[in-house]
Amino acid sequence: MNSKRPVNLDITTIKLPLPAYTSILHRLSGILLFIGVGLLIYALDLSLASEESFADLQAIMSSGVAKLVLWVLLSGLIYHFVAGVKHLLMDVGIGEELESGRAGSLVTIVVSAVLIVLAGVWVW
Repeated sequence: MNSKRPVNLDITTIKLPLPAYTSILHRLSGILLFIGVGLLIYALDLSLASEESFADLQAIMSSGVAKLVLWVLLSGLIYHFVAGVKHLLMDVGIGEELESGRAGSLVTIVVSAVLIVLAGVWVW
């Protein structure tokens, strides 16, 4: 196959549009949530096993690292939810055009950022 098309193998030189970044972040937040559910189920198991394990979990959750992990999981959930609502709106025909898709991506990032900051204030 003798193709005359240019081949760009350096991914750092490719400039993606904003909707592409929001889509990639939506997928990454889904992976984060998939992994995080295991941690949350384990924490639930610890909290329900006995009074001692509940007290141990309380001590663990009061540490800064545990609060950071919880905030990261909440951030992933918030972004995934907001981006999912945007995708649902697109499924019914709202925001499918190029300009409205860019605007929807910007709204997704701004709303998610505000909610993530509020979640950080709540967790800490």
